[in-house]
Amino acid sequence: MNDIATALKNAKNIHFIGIGGSGMCPLAEILHSKGYHLQGSDNNESSILERIRKMGIKVMMGQRPENIEGADMVVYSAAIAKDNPELAAAVKSGIPTFQRAELFGEVSRHFENCVGICGTHGKTTVTSLTVQIMLGAGLDPSAVIGGKLPLIDSYGRVGATENFVCEACEFADTFLHLSPNVAVILNIDEDHLEYFKTMDNLILSFTKFANMAKSAVIYNGDDENTLKALKNISGKEMISFGFDRSNDYYADNIEEYKGAFEKFDVFYRGKCLGRVALLIPGRHNILNALAAVAASMYSGADFEACRRGIESFRGAGRRFEHLGTYRGIEFIDDYAHHPAELKVTLDAAMKMGFRTVWAVFQPFTYSRTEMHFDEFVDVLKIPDRCVMTEIMGSREVNVHDIHTAALAEKIPGSVWFNTFEEVCRYVLDRAKEGDLVLTMGCGDIYKAAYMMIDELKK
Repeated sequence: MNDIATALKNAKNIHFIGIGGSGMCPLAEILHSKGYHLQGSDNNESSILERIRKMGIKVMMGQRPENIEGADMVVYSAAIAKDNPELAAAVKSGIPTFQRAELFGEVSRHFENCVGICGTHGKTTVTSLTVQIMLGAGLDPSAVIGGKLPLIDSYGRVGATENFVCEACEFADTFLHLSPNVAVILNIDEDHLEYFKTMDNLILSFTKFANMAKSAVIYNGDDENTLKALKNISGKEMISFGFDRSNDYYADNIEEYKGAFEKFDVFYRGKCLGRVALLIPGRHNILNALAAVAASMYSGADFEACRRGIESFRGAGRRFEHLGTYRGIEFIDDYAHHPAELKVTLDAAMKMGFRTVWAVFQPFTYSRTEMHFDEFVDVLKIPDRCVMTEIMGSREVNVHDIHTAALAEKIPGSVWFNTFEEVCRYVLDRAKEGDLVLTMGCGDIYKAAYMMIDELKK
């Protein structure tokens, strides 16, 4: 920590390798606003790079050793390999180099009210909703979000206050680099065990994160694993949320409208603050809204600002994101990739009154597919039709010898294909007006949705 603090204090020119990454861009914006001279490189043009260039930051396409000339500090994203020519050149030259997670942590220490939002499910939704509420409340936060928030059309922003709202990801203990004033814990579920190995280790990491909070921990009081993680935490304000009335913030008088959407009263320690109506579907989003209310009110928002923010929030990018209706077929894309996420997303979709719900799912990582195989089978039986792609291995090698075909054998009526072109052809040949096509997965399955939309536009 001290190393990066010293390097950042002494740095005048900072080079970002992979500056177009959704996690890199907001950090670059924050440093740019603080007067640092930045430049960066990337391999693919994108709307993020356009945004960065408009701020006057130089972007070089392709990655070459000469790109780092003049830099006295280099930051690289987790996706950058050790033999990357720019990273290798920086190391060889003795230029201080830091992973994005280290810079993220240092940036978090520059704000008096850093709200770090973590949990296995719901991080991006709650971070986005909290930012939207705080903006409406005039709290002008800086932010780093794991998905694009439509209100700001970005993955983050630079505010003019000491408020900093950030998504704190547990994968590979990334969130332990942060210095939160307020730690928000949404839930702890079995995931990333290829890294953590055991649930005890995973829970321990959340305990460490909660211990790092300087002033408060806001947590899901209904979640058993979260309660386990927090049982020995002391010396900070503990604020719970959930459905149970024993929580500080809880929802009551819950009513469904339009099938999958919820209206409910928000209570704080037995007092009704008011009633809100969600524009994002599914009962799980009641908990997400309560977490955002608790974090926002702790940071100074009043309940009316919370209500306005919730009732204008239609979700973050790739979180039940409505892509449009074409030839009577509705397209929605969702980041769900864990069985628990798939279940709540599919349950919500099935309540929305569509003629047929098509789940187009891309399994992500061999270890997760093998570990949760039976759960994937169960939840993928929920939709009317299930179409799958081969597993996206990402950072893994298939030592498990697991394939989508094994899932398809257990899910009646399901099919799977190797290419998005085959997926698109199969769905478009059979989907009809009044159907919902729901692409799901944290890989690049969204591309299949856009391929189908482009085909229908023709």
